[in-house]
Amino acid sequence: MSRKLTTIAASLLTATLLASGCSTGDGDGGDGVIDYWLWDSAQQPGYQRCADRFQEENPELKVRITQYGWDDYWSKLTAGFIADQGPDVFTNHLGKYAQFVDLNVLVPLNDLEATSDLDADEFADGLAAIWQGQDGLQYGAPKDWDTIAYFYNTDLTDEAGITAEQLADMEWNPDDGGTFEQIIAHLTVDQNGVRGDEPGFDKDNVALYGLASEGGGGGNFGQTQWGAYVYSMPDWTLLDQNPWGTHFNMDDPGFQKTIEWYFGLAEKGYMPSMSDVSTNSGEYQQVAAGNAVLGMNGSWMTSLHASLPDFNLGIAPTPVGPSGHRASPFNGLADSVSRFSDDPESAAKWVAFMASDECQSLIGEAGVVFPARQSGMDAALAAKEEAGIDVSAFTVHLEEGTTVMQPVTSNGADITALTEPAFDAIYIGSSPASSLTDLNEQVNRLLELTTD
Repeated sequence: MSRKLTTIAASLLTATLLASGCSTGDGDGGDGVIDYWLWDSAQQPGYQRCADRFQEENPELKVRITQYGWDDYWSKLTAGFIADQGPDVFTNHLGKYAQFVDLNVLVPLNDLEATSDLDADEFADGLAAIWQGQDGLQYGAPKDWDTIAYFYNTDLTDEAGITAEQLADMEWNPDDGGTFEQIIAHLTVDQNGVRGDEPGFDKDNVALYGLASEGGGGGNFGQTQWGAYVYSMPDWTLLDQNPWGTHFNMDDPGFQKTIEWYFGLAEKGYMPSMSDVSTNSGEYQQVAAGNAVLGMNGSWMTSLHASLPDFNLGIAPTPVGPSGHRASPFNGLADSVSRFSDDPESAAKWVAFMASDECQSLIGEAGVVFPARQSGMDAALAAKEEAGIDVSAFTVHLEEGTTVMQPVTSNGADITALTEPAFDAIYIGSSPASSLTDLNEQVNRLLELTTD
C-alpha cells in the first residue's frame, strides 16, 4: 500500500471512529460470546485449550477463536475497524499497535477491572513496558517473546565439514564478513559442484546457497534479515529511544556500510537474489527444499523446522559483531481489547486469563513459542528438551542481555510504506545503501509532523 493510500485509509478509519464512538462489535456481545482473533495456526490448538479451561471457570462466557493467515488477518482487522466491527480481543503486533493507538481503536487495559492491576514484573524484561502508549496506559497484555537464530539441516553442514562449534563461534564484520562469510561461502555450491570459496565458482548458477533470504526487510526493520548484524555494531541504535522514538539513525555511515555488505552477499552468490526470493518464497521454503543451508528466522518457527521430513535440525546463534557481542531483535506479541467490543469487561477477563500462569503454562506445553511468563517459559523449555531440540541459540540472548526491542513509533504504517520499497531497491541493486540518508530524512520528517 502506498503512503497516500495508507493515509487515506487512516483518515477514513479516524472519521468513522469519531462519528460512531465505540459502536457495536460482531453482534454477539451480550450473549456471553468473546470473539478472539489470532493469525498463527500452530498456536490455535494451545489457545483452544486455554479457552476450554477459561470457560470451565467462567461458564457464563464462551470464547470463539478465529484464525486467519498473516496477510488476511491484518486486512480483515483493519477493514473491520473501518466498518465499525471487529473482534472483542485480538493478537497484536509491535509493528502494528502504535497505529492502532493513534487511531483510538484499543481500550486501555488500565480502564478494565480484570486487567487494571497487570504487573509488569511478572513478564520477561521489557515486554510489558513496550505495550505502554505515550500516555502511559497499557494497551496489550504480553503473551510471548521471540529472538532470532539460524535453522539448518546438519546433513548439509556435515557434508561441507562445518561443525556446530564453528557455527556457534561465528563472527562478522562489514569489511570482509569475518568467519561468518567464510562459512556461508563454503556452504554455497554452484551447479557444477564448486563451493563458493573454491576457484571456478559460478555465482550466476547456484544450486545451494549458504544463506537463505527473507527479502529486503524494510517492512519489519530487518527482524529476520539484517537486524542481528546492525544491532551488533558498536555505538548505534535504530531509534533515539524505544518505544515512541522520534528520530531514526539510518543515515549513519556504519549502518549503511553494514547494509551494503549484507545485500552484497547476494551479489557474491552466497544468498538468493531478490528475484529468487520471489520465486522460492522465504527462508523456511528455501531451507525445507534444500535450496539454502543457514536460514535466519524467529523462535516461533522452531516446530515447523523440526517437523520437516528427512531433516536433521540444527540451530545456530547469531554471529558476534564488531561490538564484541552477538545480538537479536526482540519481539513480543500481546493481546489487546478492541473498542468495538460490546462487553469489554468480559473481554478483559479473557485477556487476563491468557496472561496468567495457568494459560501460559498450557501454551508453553504446546512447545510452539516462548511464553512471556516464567512458568510458561519453563514449560516450553521442558517441551523442547523432551522433543530433543536445543533452543539455546534463542535463549542465549536473554541470558547475555543482547536483545534489542523491535522499534515502536507513531505512524507505523506510513513509515513502512517508505522503508519497504527503499530496502527492496537496495537488494535489487537499483539504489545504493547511501540512499538510506534520503529515506531517513523522509521518515524523520514524518515523525516531526506527527509530534508537532
